[in-house]
Amino acid sequence: MRAKIQNAVSGKIEAIGLPIMALCWVSFFWGTTWLASKEGVKHMPALQLATIRQFLGGLIYVGYFLLKKEPWPKGKQWRTILVLSFLNFVCSNGLSTWGVKYMTSGLGAIISALFPIWIIIINFFNGERIAKMALFGILISFGGICIIFIDYIADFLRPDFQFGIILMTASTITWAFGILHTKKKAASFNPYFSLGLQMLISSVFLFGITEATGVNIPLREIPSESWWAIGYLVIIGSVLTFIAFIYTLQHLPTEISSIYVYINPIVAMILGSIIFGETLTQAIAIGSAVTLTGLYMVNKSIRKPKS
Repeated sequence: MRAKIQNAVSGKIEAIGLPIMALCWVSFFWGTTWLASKEGVKHMPALQLATIRQFLGGLIYVGYFLLKKEPWPKGKQWRTILVLSFLNFVCSNGLSTWGVKYMTSGLGAIISALFPIWIIIINFFNGERIAKMALFGILISFGGICIIFIDYIADFLRPDFQFGIILMTASTITWAFGILHTKKKAASFNPYFSLGLQMLISSVFLFGITEATGVNIPLREIPSESWWAIGYLVIIGSVLTFIAFIYTLQHLPTEISSIYVYINPIVAMILGSIIFGETLTQAIAIGSAVTLTGLYMVNKSIRKPKS
């Protein structure tokens, strides 16, 4: 009986494919991390949460590869790791964790998904022309965001909401720069080891910033709700889902592996309305659909091979 069950399970895995299963994991669980971040920052400083999350996640990665005696980076590889740790984790992850403190998890996820637009704009200022599909996609996404913000017009009068929008937008810009830098100067060694080093280095950066500004609270004063959120973000968000994400990039075409960008916000919005009671109106639903349609067009123009 046991052998039959194992054969049935392995048959299902082979039929679906591990890369597709990994993509489904990324698409769902990265959406849930917005809710975990939202819960965590209710009870502690956001940048301190990001610091602890990245320190523990980086420690797990680096500790594992130290035990395996993985070769350390050499020469210019360290420069790339330092730049990516600053762009992807100090700025992008740190600012998005801070920004979601001032808005719903669903809205934060929608704004964070706009990074392909910034890739197009950055490339434009680097001398690349904008494809018609990308331009239409940008306009459609902008229209979708306008529809979403119909329900947030009153919130724009609040300084904390304005600050949250600025933080979240800045995080998407730095993520776009990080993606372009990775594409241009990706390190040639183990990508998982590199990821762990980026997390660990970024936690040192963030700790220095938070200590210098005096925003940290004593660890004993962090409530259990935040520790549970940190644990979820470390194990699910920083370790398992990043492993699945890199695996999808290695085994699936880019057009397919990027599907998670469109599913994460939907997961965050639906679960946010169920768990936190966040507002999910018709305008938000329609605006999100329009925005994600525009992002699909932008993403497709980026992936389209040049003649």
